[in-house]
Amino acid sequence: MDNNFSSAGSTSRPEENHLRVSWHVMLERRWLIISIFCLSALASLIWAYRATPIFQSTAVLQVDPETAGVLNLRDGMSFQQKDIEYFKTQEQNLRSRSLLERVAQKLALKDDERYKVEQDWLQAVSEDITIEPVRQTRLIKIHVIHPNRNKARDIANTLVNIFLGENLDRKRMKSAEGFRMVKQEEETAQTELSSALKRLADYRAKQGAASLEDNSDVVTKTFILAREAYDMQRRKSDQIGKIAEGAQRHRAEGKDIAEYSDIREDIQIARIRSDLNTQLSLFGAITNRYRPKHTKYIQASGAITSLREALDKEAEKVYQGLIQRAENEKQNTAHAMEQFQAAEKEKETLSGLKVDYDVYTQKKERAEVIYKLLVQKVKEYDLARNDILQNMTVIDPAVSGTQPVKPRKPLIIAGGVLGGLALAIGLAFLMNHLDDSVKSQEDVENYLRLPFLGYIPNIKSASVVERDLQAHLHPTSSAAEGFRTLRASVALARNADKLRNIAVSSTIPSEGKSLVASNFAIVTAQTGLKTLLVDADLRRPSVHKAFELQSPVGLAAYLAERVNSVDEIIHNTDVPCLDVVCCGAIPSNPSELISSKRMVQFLEEVSKRYDRVVLDCPPISAVADPLVVGAMCDGLLFVTKFNKIRREHALRSVQRIHDAGIHPVGLVLNDIDFEGKDSYYYSYHYYQNRYYASHYRKHTAEAAEKGAPPAKTSKS
Repeated sequence: MDNNFSSAGSTSRPEENHLRVSWHVMLERRWLIISIFCLSALASLIWAYRATPIFQSTAVLQVDPETAGVLNLRDGMSFQQKDIEYFKTQEQNLRSRSLLERVAQKLALKDDERYKVEQDWLQAVSEDITIEPVRQTRLIKIHVIHPNRNKARDIANTLVNIFLGENLDRKRMKSAEGFRMVKQEEETAQTELSSALKRLADYRAKQGAASLEDNSDVVTKTFILAREAYDMQRRKSDQIGKIAEGAQRHRAEGKDIAEYSDIREDIQIARIRSDLNTQLSLFGAITNRYRPKHTKYIQASGAITSLREALDKEAEKVYQGLIQRAENEKQNTAHAMEQFQAAEKEKETLSGLKVDYDVYTQKKERAEVIYKLLVQKVKEYDLARNDILQNMTVIDPAVSGTQPVKPRKPLIIAGGVLGGLALAIGLAFLMNHLDDSVKSQEDVENYLRLPFLGYIPNIKSASVVERDLQAHLHPTSSAAEGFRTLRASVALARNADKLRNIAVSSTIPSEGKSLVASNFAIVTAQTGLKTLLVDADLRRPSVHKAFELQSPVGLAAYLAERVNSVDEIIHNTDVPCLDVVCCGAIPSNPSELISSKRMVQFLEEVSKRYDRVVLDCPPISAVADPLVVGAMCDGLLFVTKFNKIRREHALRSVQRIHDAGIHPVGLVLNDIDFEGKDSYYYSYHYYQNRYYASHYRKHTAEAAEKGAPPAKTSKS
């Protein structure tokens, strides 16, 4: 096939299905997978049936909220939060090491066969106990496992019983301690109350008052009355003083005192003034009728003068009374002020006494409150001390298990099977990842950067003749079809018309380069081309074995110039158009002979006689001979055994080919077991080969019926 077409096809086809690739990997490593899987399954089966059965017993404990202590004060935390914390605390107490020690001591677990071999036997006991709170409930499950079903039951029940007993004892001790403390506080409070009462009584006796509260009320009332009287008298004195001052100013101004408003309003003054006005009216009438010397005139004038004098006298009397009254009111105001100041001073004195009195009274009242509270608490603690209730209840005591919980044989076997399968597949993929051997067309084209010429199936025969003459002896076999595919690939290669001399080599020995060289020469000759097969491996020749030729004269003799003519070393074969040049006797200096000018002359001469010359060369990594021969030829066929050569190793060989200036025609993958372990790589080629093999068998049968000689199936 054309390597250009092959490369194009490999790059243009869709990405390979990952599932198929994985399947191929598992098929390739199937024996590893089967071995690990069987070992894992067998180990899990043996372990499941030889493991000691483990029984489990479960006790169920209900934890109710604990009644708050009588002295506990409420904090900002809700009761629900306190209950949760209490539940969590009891759960941790069930896991405590001290509790386990008491359980182990009671049941003598230290001498138990299961635990005495352990360095930390108490930790081993702890690992067999599981405390499981039941969500959304106040229940706690205590699971205990042990090879002895009765021992598991006893451990669970003993753990619960000791825990409940310690909880009750702890509550009793707490109650007794609380009672003692409260009783002591009560006695102290009683002493403080007695002291407070005595201090208050002594203060009262010292101040001479049975009760400062009553005195305080009297003094306060007296103070209020004195202040009101003083205020009233002061206002009255101010009012009278203002009137007297006005009268004095009126007189000082030279005005008639009787005309002062407050004096004029006096009743007696008003009466005299009324009589005077009446007399003045009468006098006016008399003056109109009588003369001054008339008796009525004189009488009327005298009456007016008397009334005027009476008015002045009464006005003076009222004025003096007003002045005296103002003075009296001043004196009364001073007296009222003295009484007010005395009441105020008494009140201040009483207030000072009342401060100390209130302090003593408050101490007494506080001592009374504390004492009464503690008396009540003592009674409550006394009652609680004699009536302690257990707030935890055993809902279900542990019973002996009837069936072991370990080992769970079906689960272990299933786990071993699945785990072994997973481990086997994982190792298979790991080994596949680590395997970097050349085993696919993609490896050749993408990594080695060589054209892929084809694949050669595995030839299931140990005979050198059968293998190296496969295309001649068994032309209908899959291997023969593979060599014909190789022939077609070379014929369609670039510059195929110039490929007259072709060297065949490999990386290391035992890759089948002689097999490929012999059969490639056979299929080339079968096309009618005159072909020469040359055994250019002067170190380990093998062509003579395949063609069953025993001749000491060969290529080595020609290169050593012991033979002058090429005709002397050429052998005819049973394959039409195919001649062979054997190595002959193995020389002592193969590298010098291969590198000689005689080798160049040999190739020039045989190239003129034959259409194609195929040279079987040594491996590239072993010696330099194939590089020398390849440089003399038109191209080199590189043979690699399937899944044997690492990519790096093969790449170094390819690099040596390029460095030597050799034209690599392409790479051939050899020894693929299509019907066995390698079928997953090239299964479709296998079915193609079977199809065409049936075609050849049919053609052979038809030829036999017509009397024609059938294709040769064995060496003649």
